[in-house]
Amino acid sequence: MSEQAIVAGGCFWCTEAVFRDVVGVSQVESGYIGGHVDNPTYKAVCSGDTGHAEAIRVTFDPDTISLPEIFDVFLGTHDPTQLNRQGNDVGTQYRSAIFPLDDAQREEAEAAIERWNAEHGGNAVTTIEEATTWYPAEDYHQEYWKGEGQRNPYCLAVIPPKLMKLRKSFQDKVKA
Repeated sequence: MSEQAIVAGGCFWCTEAVFRDVVGVSQVESGYIGGHVDNPTYKAVCSGDTGHAEAIRVTFDPDTISLPEIFDVFLGTHDPTQLNRQGNDVGTQYRSAIFPLDDAQREEAEAAIERWNAEHGGNAVTTIEEATTWYPAEDYHQEYWKGEGQRNPYCLAVIPPKLMKLRKSFQDKVKA
């Protein structure tokens, strides 16, 4: 039986690319969550006016990778110390956040942030936010790195270092 988790760590193209390489992950969907506008578009979210975060919804097999491990990979492959930004992407839409789907996920999210802080000096700004309505991103954003992203200079600069971080820090969690 699969489970889902929703996280936001900057550009969804980047976090999607990382989680597509994680064992036990069967699906990664880019989308928007945490805002106050119904049916937001990419352009509207990028403006920073909707309150949404660019996020991913990860579907995974908990017998292969646990929720705490999902959260550890998430925190370990982006910079959770950057408030409302990741690199050159600036704005609340690029915030570091976890959107727990129930109380058990909230507890795991809190524990993951505590673990990360204990190991890295206690300065994560990752928020835990209510999982409001999930809006899938437009089709052209799905599996972006696998297609158009391989020709996008931004993606070529940002995604490979994240994938290297995944392979270095989470060797046993990378698909063969």
